[in-house]
Amino acid sequence: MSESPTADATTTTNACPECGGRPETARGETVCGDCGLVISEYRIDHGPDWRSFADSDTDPKRTGAPLTRSRHDRGLSTKIGRSTRVKGRKRRQFARMRRQHNRARISTKRERNQVYAFTEIRRLTSVLSLPDRIRDHACSLFRSAQSEDLLCGRSLEGFAAASVYAACRVARVSRTVGEVADVAKATKSEQTAAYDAINRELGLPVGPIDPAEYVPRFASRLDLSDEVERRAREYVDEAAEQGLSVGRNPGGVAAACLYTAGRDLGAGVTQQEAADAADVTPVTLRSTYQRLRDDE
Repeated sequence: MSESPTADATTTTNACPECGGRPETARGETVCGDCGLVISEYRIDHGPDWRSFADSDTDPKRTGAPLTRSRHDRGLSTKIGRSTRVKGRKRRQFARMRRQHNRARISTKRERNQVYAFTEIRRLTSVLSLPDRIRDHACSLFRSAQSEDLLCGRSLEGFAAASVYAACRVARVSRTVGEVADVAKATKSEQTAAYDAINRELGLPVGPIDPAEYVPRFASRLDLSDEVERRAREYVDEAAEQGLSVGRNPGGVAAACLYTAGRDLGAGVTQQEAADAADVTPVTLRSTYQRLRDDE
C-alpha cells in the first residue's frame, strides 16, 4: 500500500504508464507512488526572473533596466565597472577589457556623436528640471536631425540645446531660448540656428507660446503675491483679446503684465527687475506696458 502524498506533493489524474498507479508531483518531479517510476522531471520555472516587492500576477517585471531613448543603444549594452579590490595584473586586464568593450559598444562616429549629444541633453534637462518625457523626446529629435543630415557643419552642442528647446515647445513647457542658452555649452546663435533647421526640416508641430505659461515662474522669481499673479493673468487675457501679444515676445508680454499688475497693487516691482526675470530689455517690456495702459 502506497504512502499518502506529503504536503508539498500533489496527485495527478493521469495514470502511471508502467503500472497504472497514481503519479504524484513534488518539487518539479512527477513520480508514480506505487512503482516509483519518474514520469517527468520538468523543472523550468516560468515565474518572474526576479522578485519585486510589488509581486503579483499583474506585475510582469524582469531583470534589467527599462529601455530608454536617452541612450544611443536604448540601454541594452552592459558596462564593465571598476573595483578598488582588484590589483596588479588583474586590474590591467580589466582595464583592457573595458577599453575594448567601449570600442565595440561605440563603433562608428555617428554613435559617438549620439553618445556626446545625449549626455549633453541629459545634463540640460536635469539642470532645467525637465521631466523624462522631454529628455526622451529631445533625444528622438536629435536622432531624427542626424538621420536627415542636418548636423553637417554645425555644432553638436547647439543641436543638443535646440532639441531640448524644441521638445519644450512641442510639449508646451515654458522655457525661453535664453534660459536654455544660459546653461548650454553652445552659444545662443548656435542654438537658434540649429532650432531653425530642426523646425524647418522636421516640421515640428509648434505654435505660438501663450504668455500665461510664463506668469507663474516670473512671479515666483520676483517674489510677488498670488493676488498680483491673478491680476497679471487678467492682463494677459486682455492683451490676447486686443491682439497685443501678436508678434511680440511672450516672455516680454508676461513680464509687462506682471509689472502692470504690480503697479496696480503696489507691489513695488521695477521695470528692470521684471525685464531681468523674463530675460528681455526694459524697452520691450515698456512698449507692451504702454499699450496696456493706452487701451484701458
